[in-house]
Amino acid sequence: MTASPPPTAQPHQRPDRRAGEAVVVTVPEHPTLRQRANGWLYAAVTTNPPRGRVDAVTRWIVLTRAAVLPMTLVAGLLAGLLAVREPGFVTGWFLLALLGIVLAHVANNVMNDLFDTEVGQDTDAYPRAQYAPHPILSGITTRGRLTAIAVGVNLVDLVILIVLTAARGPWVLAFGVGGFALSAAYTAPPLRLKKRGLGELDVLLTWGPLMVGGTYYAATGHLPWQVWVASLPYALLCTAVLMGKHTDKIPFDEPLAIRTVPVLLGRERALLVTRGLIIGYYVLLVVAVGVQALPWPALLGLAALPVVRTVWRPLSAPPPASKPRGFPVWPLWYAAWAFLHTRNAGAVLVVGVALAAIFDVTAF
Repeated sequence: MTASPPPTAQPHQRPDRRAGEAVVVTVPEHPTLRQRANGWLYAAVTTNPPRGRVDAVTRWIVLTRAAVLPMTLVAGLLAGLLAVREPGFVTGWFLLALLGIVLAHVANNVMNDLFDTEVGQDTDAYPRAQYAPHPILSGITTRGRLTAIAVGVNLVDLVILIVLTAARGPWVLAFGVGGFALSAAYTAPPLRLKKRGLGELDVLLTWGPLMVGGTYYAATGHLPWQVWVASLPYALLCTAVLMGKHTDKIPFDEPLAIRTVPVLLGRERALLVTRGLIIGYYVLLVVAVGVQALPWPALLGLAALPVVRTVWRPLSAPPPASKPRGFPVWPLWYAAWAFLHTRNAGAVLVVGVALAAIFDVTAF
């Protein structure tokens, strides 16, 4: 992909931890390695290319929406840290499964752009082409090349699935096929689960039982009931991000008869549900520790509660009338705040479960 940066890919600004003021990141024509790395980090944080030179790595980060891949990494790391002290754990199979779910997320992002463009949903006026350059509409790549990328990534995932199935048995196949089916059905005709108010449930199942449970099983060859419970708190946070995003898109989705849950509920009730999912994470985290589905150091996840105070007000009121200065993903608003919380809460949860693994504090 050698296309030059499109006119629509204007430089955005990198947000600080409070999603407030930002600094401009510029990559010169002949950058040093450090300047390149700063550009890659900027693109990975904002989903947008930096000002100046855009290289192949940056273009790939923007094209795949790599900024949201940490949600999948957290789910996979939770599974691995819960599994690492369990009988049958094999590091190689875990790492292969972790790579598999990350690639599945990449494929999902690419297929969403393909299918939504194909059915006419993604246009220059739709949020997808406004908060970041759309791979096809902005000219970063062509429909054919994007299709080739989707096919290629899915083929690599298929090879991983075959290897893990041979090593661990048919249940791995069930997890893999189930994940692919939900990924494709999210936007692909004829099901288009997102359009039928089922996209949020899709995400809950995918980032919870399928990713965490499937990765744990691939790593160990067995799956106790506690892992199903342990997968649910973080799945609520991922669902909250999607609720925020779909709430942002109500004015755009409603005229297109895209009946996401926020469209069906309306903005105020959708925000109430989003806040409820965030609070539900903390409640379910405590419950999961109480029933010994998570080790007690996982309660370090409660350290993210101060972030709830930061995001609560913007998740309780109408969005600004116009783009705030330095805000990187406008017209998304609620999604950015929900993601800010999910990123911080997921990080401290992983640290807590990692401490349990290091000191051999088992939950079950």
